[in-house]
Amino acid sequence: MSTHPLGLTVLSVTAETPSIRSIVFGVEGGAIPPWQAGAHIRVALPSGGDRPYSLMALPGLPKGRLALGVLREQMSTGGSHFMHALKIGDALQATAPINNFRLEERVSSALLLAGGIGITPILSMAAELKARGVPYRLHYSGRMPGRLAFLPQLHAICRTDLFVHYDSGESRLDITATLNETAADTHIYVCGPAGMIEAVKTRALAKGMPAERIHYELFETQPAKAPDRSFEIELKSTGQVITVAADQGIIQALEAAGLNVPYDCRRGVCGVCQCGVVAGVPDHRDVILSDTWKASNKVMQICVSRAKSERLVLAL
Repeated sequence: MSTHPLGLTVLSVTAETPSIRSIVFGVEGGAIPPWQAGAHIRVALPSGGDRPYSLMALPGLPKGRLALGVLREQMSTGGSHFMHALKIGDALQATAPINNFRLEERVSSALLLAGGIGITPILSMAAELKARGVPYRLHYSGRMPGRLAFLPQLHAICRTDLFVHYDSGESRLDITATLNETAADTHIYVCGPAGMIEAVKTRALAKGMPAERIHYELFETQPAKAPDRSFEIELKSTGQVITVAADQGIIQALEAAGLNVPYDCRRGVCGVCQCGVVAGVPDHRDVILSDTWKASNKVMQICVSRAKSERLVLAL
């Protein structure tokens, strides 16, 4: 069975900002798999592999259409360059919708926080909350005017519940003040750069908000602070030892050795690839584990994390 069963055809491409485009697709056969706010699809790249992009519930989007928002990244590994080169009529393949960032079913109020391209799943959440009749506030932050995408669509959805912030002016987002105005039973949803997510998590927890009410998805990974080096993985079940090269991830090394391991985001945010650590010291690079869990060295996300020790023994 194909891992990218969804056939898509480009119907329109719109420059929302100088670096962000919205792309609307028709679906082969006309049947769109059901999806909810927070869902993404993984688009297959011609060079191999795929990249995740959040689905967008744009106002006025006709039925039978899917919409994505794509940032042209300066340090792209191929995904954003490919997506920004798409033109009307182009065909590509994608996975069915996947959702690791869904809205809670019984949420009574929500605080939505987005930084830059992190607005893509948050816009869909605002639309879904509005349809449910659930009160929310959406704070959208960017570097400067002209760089925030989808503002007309957001104003149409949110009206007075949208608050726009720019790092370059007096409107800069004050996370502490925003959280102080938020009731303790509110669910928080944040998507954007790692620094923004960490700030929201840290300050919300310090305010006494329960961790299970803080939900996040990352759109940028933090660069390694030092050059990566090779290390070994030992499988607890068989004793097999696999070398992970300096320019290779753990999942890549395992797959090259003929092993099939579950994963999805490959950004350390979904938890699908979480694995038990039997021995050794991981170099945690995810954003899903708390500091307490990272310090315990009992589990790790093998899609992005590496090893501080020469060998890791994993419960595989």
